[in-house]
Amino acid sequence: MNHVNDRDNHQSEPEEMDTREDDVQTQNEGIITDSGGEEKYLNGDLQDQNMSVQEEATGEDDSRSEATFRYVVHNLSKLKDTTLSLPTFVRNLPWKIMVMPRTNQGQDRMSTKSLGFFLQCNGDSDSSSWSCNASAELRLLTQKEGAEPFLRKIQHLFFSKENDWGFSHFMAWNDVLDPDKGYIKDDSIILEVHVVADAPHGVSWDSKKHTGFVGLKNQGATCYMNSLLQTLFFTNKLRKAVYLMPTESDDSSKSVALALQRVFFELQFNDKPVGTKKLTKSFGWETLDSFMQHDVQELSRVLLDNMESKMKGTCVEGTIPRLFEGKMISFIRCKHVEYASSRTEPFYDIQLNIKGKKNIHESFKDYVEVETLDGENKYDAGQFGLQEAEKGVTFASFPPVLHLHLMRFQYDPITDSNIKINDRFEFPEKLSLDKFLQKSEDVPAHYTLHAVLVHSGDNHGGHYVVFINPKGDGKWCKFDDDVVSRCSKLEAIDHNFGGHEDDITVKHCTNAYMLVYIRDSAMADVLVPVNEKDIPEQLVERLQEEKRQEALRRKERTEAHLYMTVNVLLEDNFNGHQGNDLFDVEKVNMRTIKVKKAATFREFLEILSENMRFPVEQIRPWPFNFRTNQTCRPALLDIESEINKPIIDLADNSNPWNIFLETVDPDSGVQALPHFEKDTDVLLFFKLYDPKTKRISYCGHYYMPITAKVQELIPLLNERAGFPPDTDLILFEEIKPNNVERIEDYDVSIEKVLEELMDGDIIVFQKDDPELDNFELPTCKDYFRDLFYRVEVTFCDKSVPNDPGFIMELSQRMTYDMMARTVAQRLGTDPDLLQFFKAQSYREGPGNALRCTYEGTVKDLLVYFKPRQPKKIYYQQLSIRINELENKKQFKCIWVNGKLKEEELVLYPNKNGVVSDLLEEAKKVVELSENGSGKLRLLEVVSYKIFSIQREDVQLECLNSSCTKTYRIEEIPKDELQVSEDESLIPIAHFHKEIFTTFGVPFLLKIKHGEPFSKVRDKIQKRLDVTDKEFEKYKFAVIVMGRAQYIDDPDYIVDIANFMPHAGQGGMQPRPWLGLEHINKAPKRSRYNYLEKPIKIHN
Repeated sequence: MNHVNDRDNHQSEPEEMDTREDDVQTQNEGIITDSGGEEKYLNGDLQDQNMSVQEEATGEDDSRSEATFRYVVHNLSKLKDTTLSLPTFVRNLPWKIMVMPRTNQGQDRMSTKSLGFFLQCNGDSDSSSWSCNASAELRLLTQKEGAEPFLRKIQHLFFSKENDWGFSHFMAWNDVLDPDKGYIKDDSIILEVHVVADAPHGVSWDSKKHTGFVGLKNQGATCYMNSLLQTLFFTNKLRKAVYLMPTESDDSSKSVALALQRVFFELQFNDKPVGTKKLTKSFGWETLDSFMQHDVQELSRVLLDNMESKMKGTCVEGTIPRLFEGKMISFIRCKHVEYASSRTEPFYDIQLNIKGKKNIHESFKDYVEVETLDGENKYDAGQFGLQEAEKGVTFASFPPVLHLHLMRFQYDPITDSNIKINDRFEFPEKLSLDKFLQKSEDVPAHYTLHAVLVHSGDNHGGHYVVFINPKGDGKWCKFDDDVVSRCSKLEAIDHNFGGHEDDITVKHCTNAYMLVYIRDSAMADVLVPVNEKDIPEQLVERLQEEKRQEALRRKERTEAHLYMTVNVLLEDNFNGHQGNDLFDVEKVNMRTIKVKKAATFREFLEILSENMRFPVEQIRPWPFNFRTNQTCRPALLDIESEINKPIIDLADNSNPWNIFLETVDPDSGVQALPHFEKDTDVLLFFKLYDPKTKRISYCGHYYMPITAKVQELIPLLNERAGFPPDTDLILFEEIKPNNVERIEDYDVSIEKVLEELMDGDIIVFQKDDPELDNFELPTCKDYFRDLFYRVEVTFCDKSVPNDPGFIMELSQRMTYDMMARTVAQRLGTDPDLLQFFKAQSYREGPGNALRCTYEGTVKDLLVYFKPRQPKKIYYQQLSIRINELENKKQFKCIWVNGKLKEEELVLYPNKNGVVSDLLEEAKKVVELSENGSGKLRLLEVVSYKIFSIQREDVQLECLNSSCTKTYRIEEIPKDELQVSEDESLIPIAHFHKEIFTTFGVPFLLKIKHGEPFSKVRDKIQKRLDVTDKEFEKYKFAVIVMGRAQYIDDPDYIVDIANFMPHAGQGGMQPRPWLGLEHINKAPKRSRYNYLEKPIKIHN
């Protein structure tokens, strides 16, 4: 640190302030051993008179904001190592004086010894998350009467890696030991520190205990919003109205009103900092919005507007205008005629210019200063024409709550960016605005300062805090996100004027940017106490219930590692499944049960019984196991031998664990499930295939003795299918995907017929119909083979941004023609009027177009997609047939009609065509003027200037558009069809100030050699269809080789030679053009960056 308070008795040079990072050898925390070996306390008793300059209202010394404490260092001449004083507590953190001898090598390579003097904060803490901002005076007290102490100031953010701050070379060692200077006496010196600290972050600071209030958590960059929310919260009348907004039927995740009620309620009754994530979520903000700093004034207006609209039609309608709305009168008075106009407008806040202003009164004077309209700026007074006039505003009334925004962020034309103005700007605690009213009101416009919103940093970011005077009685608190602390009036007001270049204890870039004043006459009403009885009972119940549910969810999250998820499937879940195995895990609706991992199987059965409402003897769980052949089937669980095992062991640590729960049919009257003999029985599942509908129906399960013959299944299957008992059936075993084998011999036992017989095997059956060959998929084997190649494809319209598309199930073996017919049928169009595009492999969006002669299959189109990734194909509907399109070239251009209105055009001329072919295509789609020439031309336009007229024999493949170059088609005006030798077609373009800032629609105009330029002006005005008043402001210039030659002479005569091409470098011949200089009134394209993104509350 280069800033030093020099005293007369100080001779040494200024020294750099730094952080002690060498090893600190502390001797018993401020104890040193003297030469006799006796321990002696170096830190003298803290002097009572110096304990604290400001006693906190709570009387708790440890939480005070400032303190002065001393450290007496004995035997200084023998001091070798770093030593520390005993701790003094400020803001609940221990502060110590750190002192040591330091040796430094100067420029002359001579070693100089100095006294190192530091202030240490929270040095013994192992935490890395704490921080505390503080300023301090480090003093070496003199022991000579009448002499001044030597002092230096520091300002620092203390945290774990920089927990001490001060001076390595506070004073030269010889100067300290010099008795004449008076700092040492009896080989002892007295060091003193006066420290002023903000409330710390990241440690257990109890805001509620110290102030009675709590803060708001910062989501990332929401400190600006937190400041505003605290300000609105302490506008008690508004808080009361917010509570009374009816939100009983509101969606808790989308209602801004309910979210605001929640934040206010928690600020009022919580003991810990309050979160705002639900509020920003109700705004419709994505997470990223919470990491962007926005403009507080904009947020204030948007939030108040949103609340005002939500209050309409309720018992609190009009609360916001009654609190915040004032009225101003905008007027214009003509100086020389009796003509004036005025308009009364409401305002919710006032923006005050502070640049070059000392205080609020000067800013208000500037605000109401009258502006004179004269010269080119004269006022159009209707029948009186253009008149000199005075323009200004005055105030008709001021509101009870006055929001003043200090314009510290302003545009700087030199840097072409916003900058922050850190100049000093004073604002009083008491403010009188009577003299700014048009006429005095019944009650004086006297105001008391209620809140000061403060920004630290520059235009690109920083930190926001707010100082609030909650009861309007001069007792201030600082709200710094989640930390709230009491503070002095000096800290709240004077320290935030800005412009503190000379005072190191106040940051130069820290200053007020918004002020809230409350009218003295409305103080009692605005700050009316808000008690729990003022909050609707149903709102309190709803918010408390939310908290209870959140507490339960938190408990669940903390205990989640102790539980596992069991997904229970019943036979009903298998109905309707059309694929392999018994269910599709992505589509099935399973019942979920949370079970403790340590629970035994017996306990698990009881939980199942309770949840499913079946007695234990009427249920039997069958866990789903993944087999080696890629199938998932129920398997046996030996209840008797596994009954006392932990459930997590039975599940082989699977989480979630899927089980099929077999239950007794409630309508059967049976009291218990039949016995299953694990050694001689097998659990089989049955499916019925119908080739007519190409659908599968689930037909239940059955315990079958493994020695039973297949023939014994036939009556059971006919019964399950509802067929006559003697119906002939064909049976298949579903082995794995695309592997279904027919069972040929029905007289053999099941264990010999089924491959590797296991519980959970599936038999698929169908009628033995002689007409099977007439069906598309005659057997279930054909069905499952087709299923194996089936895939869900999402078709997205290429011309619709972010089109979600529609999903179709296709066979991967489909050809291009089959796919085109299927999609065309879905869209209700002709397959030949569709063009398809592959998806890009590296990012979202369409890739190359597919030719209609594409010989691959759907599988080939989806080769780059991962297994579970949604598979997309893009399409566009055409106006011409795809085979014609593929022989044509797509050409994008602009059509400009006779009134110079632009319209995008997409044409399809032949690939090998020329410009004349393109113009013929254009004639088919554009609307020509009634009495026009009927002939078209193609212009090349570069940066809003006409570069050339394309010859009709130019090949289209030679024409390429770019970001600055476009092609434009227009009808040739009749008078331009023939151009004689003394005439010329000249390009005309619009520009503003600089000739390279062209804009608008350029055009061609025929001029004649020797004609007056006034005639050309008239033709231009007619072509542009501009009023006389507007056209008066146009300036004209001939642009040659990048230089503008303005036409100022009213009698200027046209010389065609001025518009002939000029020989340039490299043989180029740039064509001169006529420039029209005027203001671009078209809306500008948005070029703001994310920091300037407008604030929107979407709900």
